[in-house]
Amino acid sequence: MAADDGRPDPADVDADSILEGAGFDADESVLTRRQAEVLALRERGLRQSDIADRFGTSRANVSSVEASARDNVERARETVAFAEALSAPVRVEIESGTDLYDAPKRVYDACDEAGVKVNQTAPELMKSIGDRAGDAVHGREVRSRLFVTVAADGRIRVRRP
Repeated sequence: MAADDGRPDPADVDADSILEGAGFDADESVLTRRQAEVLALRERGLRQSDIADRFGTSRANVSSVEASARDNVERARETVAFAEALSAPVRVEIESGTDLYDAPKRVYDACDEAGVKVNQTAPELMKSIGDRAGDAVHGREVRSRLFVTVAADGRIRVRRP
């Protein structure tokens, strides 16, 4: 049953089932079990205060656990992106101050040299780079150095150092 505000009833949400269904393994994860539980419950719409009541702790403690969990997830994503960048056959640095319209040609040239096919048109590639770069790109201006990597299968990844 859902609460009046559209969120689920906290009593109806079972963190153990969610973690089991997602294949969580605390021995293999960068998250502690508690961090995983908090993220699972938050993703199901529970408020930090609901989770605090469930765990017999304060909302501030749940907030801290959630912040640490999200930081760990972001670090894990960055580690994976770094490892993929190391093995990517195409790596292009886009310097700060570059016009975003110049990026596709640089990526296409590097892909041609490596024999890698990119399945995106220049406008699609500019949008991919802009979207994935976040606030490192404003309008057409690249404001922070970026690394664009292209995997052998044509997947594009954009990283900020």
